[in-house]
Amino acid sequence: MSPAVAYFRVSTERQGRSGLGLDAQLERCATFAAGNGMELVEEFTEVETGKGSDALDRRPQLAAALAAARRLRCPVLVAKLDRLSRDVHFIAGLMVQRVPFMVAELGPDVDPFMLHIYAALAEKERRMISERTRAALAARKRQGAVLGNRTNLAEAQRLGAARTAEEARRFAENVVPIIRQVQASGVTSLRGVAEVLNARGVRSSRGGRWAAQQVSDILARTM
Repeated sequence: MSPAVAYFRVSTERQGRSGLGLDAQLERCATFAAGNGMELVEEFTEVETGKGSDALDRRPQLAAALAAARRLRCPVLVAKLDRLSRDVHFIAGLMVQRVPFMVAELGPDVDPFMLHIYAALAEKERRMISERTRAALAARKRQGAVLGNRTNLAEAQRLGAARTAEEARRFAENVVPIIRQVQASGVTSLRGVAEVLNARGVRSSRGGRWAAQQVSDILARTM
């Protein structure tokens, strides 16, 4: 039997704690592997969103799955394409990693070109849904409907701040293992760690380059 690395993802911490979707992904991948003469030799599970230009940086388990697949010279198997992403640019970025991907939902014979096509279709569908939602809200506003309660502005601001803080905490939790790995390799200064992160192409929480202070802030956030 040929080896394969399985990658599972749920999009929220709530789903991760409940196991929602993970069992189905595991079952689909296991069935696919058994039916195609493959063995799942390693499994990686991520609790993170698939959105954003820095999605790969916020998904260390996907990076680990890619590294394992390179080491074992085998494909990464996912249950559905959206467990990687619905963003065609993100999928294109994964293709240049020179690690083959297999999608159980699509079958064993889908080549990288077709993965791009399916990703483009999924991205288009997502965009159309968003456009229809905005159009519906605009129509309701023209009809005189009040969208949102203006008296709750302070509460909305509080929730927004809480959401920002939560996103920062999740980013820190995902990037700290990478920083610890760099430190374990012998790079101990904050400036040195920042240089390694930049050399690896890991972007900061704002999508830019790392500096020593940012590394310090991330480590302090998780202490």
